[in-house]
Amino acid sequence: MYLVCGEALFDFFSENDPGAQASKINYKAITGGSPFNVAVGLRRLGIDVALFAGLSTDYLGRRLQQVLQEEGVRLDYLQDFDAPTTLAMVAVGADGSPHYSFRGEGCADRQLLPGHLPELGAEVRGLHIGSFSLVVQPIADTLQALVCRESGKRLISLDPNVRLNPEPNIELWRERIGALVEHADLIKVSDEDLSLLYPERDPQSVIEGWLEHRCQLVFLTRGGQGATVFSRRHGTWSVPARAVVMVDTVGAGDTFQAALIAWLTEQQLDSVEGLQRLSREQIDAMLTFAVSAAALTCGKTGPDLPFRHQLD
Repeated sequence: MYLVCGEALFDFFSENDPGAQASKINYKAITGGSPFNVAVGLRRLGIDVALFAGLSTDYLGRRLQQVLQEEGVRLDYLQDFDAPTTLAMVAVGADGSPHYSFRGEGCADRQLLPGHLPELGAEVRGLHIGSFSLVVQPIADTLQALVCRESGKRLISLDPNVRLNPEPNIELWRERIGALVEHADLIKVSDEDLSLLYPERDPQSVIEGWLEHRCQLVFLTRGGQGATVFSRRHGTWSVPARAVVMVDTVGAGDTFQAALIAWLTEQQLDSVEGLQRLSREQIDAMLTFAVSAAALTCGKTGPDLPFRHQLD
């Protein structure tokens, strides 16, 4: 089983109606949050998964729980809080890229404390962390404590997924990610993330620095330019993006992340040792699988992640 940790929220997409009155905006609300999406994506790819998150007892929080239950994500690690559900207002650009504005201060998904940390049994093969839960409090300290506690015991994957709206302090992002990188075995990062974190540095030099710690593999996603893998043992290479009729890119990175983990689990390589013994051919197959999965999500509105049979 894989344990995904972090935020769960609702994305509110503005629906563009050129004929509508300026005083009226229609929205479509879709469950989201990068960790929430990764958990759902893993389950749709056939992986046993749980989400460690704080959920509101309000109407939207109960809907989030209902979705997790219907998708088959384990609910054992959820914590209830009498606090609102985070809302992300999303406007999609002409190129399909999303622009976010978050309403999350004091909301339920930020409320996890170190006292809420679960004891993990041998059935938990790995942990995944990412996005703004890495930097907003108190959940940020809680997840950092969990990663430090479990480092070396089970596979740890990290996706920075930088969102400056909930936390605009880029120095804080750098500090937190720098600390977590030392414990991650696998990292997925976008070119946009790196340009925000280290605008003056060459992405390859940043990634090579990450590989000097525990990390064995870093996957760099580059949107329509495809993706590149950096392997400590086997070097660096890229694969092109798959051709797709673009709707939007919301959830594409989360799909890519879920697909990486799912591939490892299917091959029974979802462990620290398994990652270390991957061949170049296996890593290439893993990368190709993730690129194909992400392309399917780009052809749909919002984070509608693919099912395993769609990738056969």
